Amino acid sequence: MADLFDTGSKPASEAPRPLADRLRPTTLGDVVGQDALLGHDGPLGSMLAAGSLGSLILWGPPGVGKTTIARLLADATDRHFVQISAIFSGVAELRQVFEAAKLRRQAGRGTLLFVDEIHRFNKAQQDGFLPHMEDGTILLVGATTENPSFELNAALLSRAQVMVLERLSPTHLEHLLQRAEAELGRPLPLEGDARDALIEMADGDGRAALNLVEQVMSWDTDSKLSVEGLSARLARRAAQYDKSGDAHYNLISALHKSVRGSDPDAALYWFARMLEGGEDPRYLARRITRMAVEDIGLADPQAQAVCIDAWGTYERLGSPEGELALAQAVVYLSLAPKSNAGYAAYKAARASARSTGSGPPPKHILNAPTALMKQQGFGEGYAYDHDAEDGFSGQNYFPEGMKRPVFYQPLERGFERELKRRLDYFAKLRTKRNS
Repeated sequence: MADLFDTGSKPASEAPRPLADRLRPTTLGDVVGQDALLGHDGPLGSMLAAGSLGSLILWGPPGVGKTTIARLLADATDRHFVQISAIFSGVAELRQVFEAAKLRRQAGRGTLLFVDEIHRFNKAQQDGFLPHMEDGTILLVGATTENPSFELNAALLSRAQVMVLERLSPTHLEHLLQRAEAELGRPLPLEGDARDALIEMADGDGRAALNLVEQVMSWDTDSKLSVEGLSARLARRAAQYDKSGDAHYNLISALHKSVRGSDPDAALYWFARMLEGGEDPRYLARRITRMAVEDIGLADPQAQAVCIDAWGTYERLGSPEGELALAQAVVYLSLAPKSNAGYAAYKAARASARSTGSGPPPKHILNAPTALMKQQGFGEGYAYDHDAEDGFSGQNYFPEGMKRPVFYQPLERGFERELKRRLDYFAKLRTKRNS
């Protein structure tokens, strides 16, 4: 009678393996696209050459070799490799891993513990690694797609070096395609443009590229496929975007800096990237309004109104029509004159308010609704500006004894050129009135 648990599967050595697994590098020199990290002069290459490998956090997008590098580091340092995922592992499994590592250490063998998605562990779980890292029970290699400075606690980061892995370029992905063709013994049935389209679909992810290759190679076709033929058979891979993660902050930063740099084409590109990733248009409306206030300000007072109007238009029309109004606001902001003089003045005034204590306004600009307040000198000596020559008295409005500061310094740019002219005019009058 056959074993009830016998599934009829082939031995592990004969079981079919995905192409990505068959092409997994066997040496660090075979890893594609991370030369800056693994090269002889790179940070990780230097550590290995010096025999001083310490705990690491590998930070990078999916499919760039984090798991592979961890496995090869274990081989290079003759450590037992253990892999867990923070998504599926809890305290009980961690305790078992640490106990096994202690026994292994007593037997003279070290352990490299690879923790995938390490940012998903909470603070207490992250703290649980610390004593085992410090006494040498484990050498920790964590992998994360999120910014470690936001997702990992300071104690863990102080005991591990962060290594940044880059997304794979089209050249690197083409190299992987050539490896795949050599492994499979035949070329991809794709025309040149279709091959480029497949690389674009992979979006910098080596694992995704090899999975796409495996799909294409499984098709029964007698001729090379065009871009249209490829697109008809393959669904385009969704762009990597996490509305609450790193990509969210990176792309809004790119949009903001493109607007500030007066590049409407780049600004529209990042705006579109965020929309394609599923970003809430209302968030974008709020952020572009902030750009108008911070980076354009009074150089073009109309810019803020354009953003508020576009925001209101989106609320009335909704998606996708309302997004065009936001896109037009992005173009307007990009081409508007830029000035942060108002923003700088505001921050300087806040800093001055914090540092000058609680000095009261001068008595001559205080109202005196009671006889007692009049006896105390409230309102005495106030000059009504409308009665003064040129409608300007030049009186002091700062606390008594406080040296007059200068916060707002408009630029010779856009409408602020006119505001600077007015400011200079009043400064001359003030000097004249007080001389």
